[in-house]
Amino acid sequence: MRRSITFWIGAIAFLVFILLMTQIIGNEYPFFAGYVILQFIVLAVAWTILGGYAGYVNFGTSAFFGVGVYTAVLLVKAAGAPLAVQIAVAAMVGALLGLGVGLLTLRMQGIFFSIATIALTIVIETSVTNWRYLGGAAGIQLQRPPVTPPFHSYVQMLVFVQALLVVLAVAIARYIQNSWIGRGLQALRDDELAAECTGVPTLRLKLLACVVSGALMCAAGAPGAMYLQYADPASAFNLNYSVSVLAMSLIGGTVHWAGPVIGAILLGVTQQLLAVTISSEVNVLVLGIMLVLFVVAAPQGLIGLFRKLVHGRAEGKA
Repeated sequence: MRRSITFWIGAIAFLVFILLMTQIIGNEYPFFAGYVILQFIVLAVAWTILGGYAGYVNFGTSAFFGVGVYTAVLLVKAAGAPLAVQIAVAAMVGALLGLGVGLLTLRMQGIFFSIATIALTIVIETSVTNWRYLGGAAGIQLQRPPVTPPFHSYVQMLVFVQALLVVLAVAIARYIQNSWIGRGLQALRDDELAAECTGVPTLRLKLLACVVSGALMCAAGAPGAMYLQYADPASAFNLNYSVSVLAMSLIGGTVHWAGPVIGAILLGVTQQLLAVTISSEVNVLVLGIMLVLFVVAAPQGLIGLFRKLVHGRAEGKA
């Protein structure tokens, strides 16, 4: 109970801080960069629900993200839907897509499941590329609506919205981790056959993880259309999203909800600094180097490394 109160106090303080920053900072660049970092936090936390808790390595992040982007594009073009509706509908579409993908692929394990999620990205991207109503391969330009007070620009509002999604994603991941759902997912991650033999509803838990993960990923992608005021299949379904989110989760640690948050902040800030000081092309190189280093030196991520240090100190005092 005390931990829950502390968490929600921290979440409210975080949202208040973001809101204050929108009122104090006049330069738009911190908000453009901050939006990307917050977006990756949501994606990394969503990935961990299936890839970390359940142990099913998912390379389909870019598919769900792209579906979220193009769901928003479709709603704007067809009905001029407001941002809240775009995000809500994208989340529902992501949940349904997650359920469908889960029913088709979750009986696969290991590398076969991972390959199936990559194929999903290719199939959906190809379909959107040939959908002329949404701009096809050439992409589509979007016009932002007027900004809503108290925000001074639309990007500032998008940053606050993405911060709300961060709190929602972390709250869901935290609940799953601390509930019977999380214990069941951990059991099937350790030994799926043994978990099933002891009565753990493995398929239902995997489907639930896939639905929740897919809904959050699509919701995170929905504001991206208005963030760039442009959408094209090559960018929306870029596999870099899948690779980056995988690296962020592994570097931070997948056994605890805080792991992907730490990993996304660390890599997200590093990538933004590199893009400004050197070149955005260096991001992939740094991503690969950091991923290799952490896989070799700290396979449990920063969370696992921290726990090992704390445990070592406790044994030393004993």
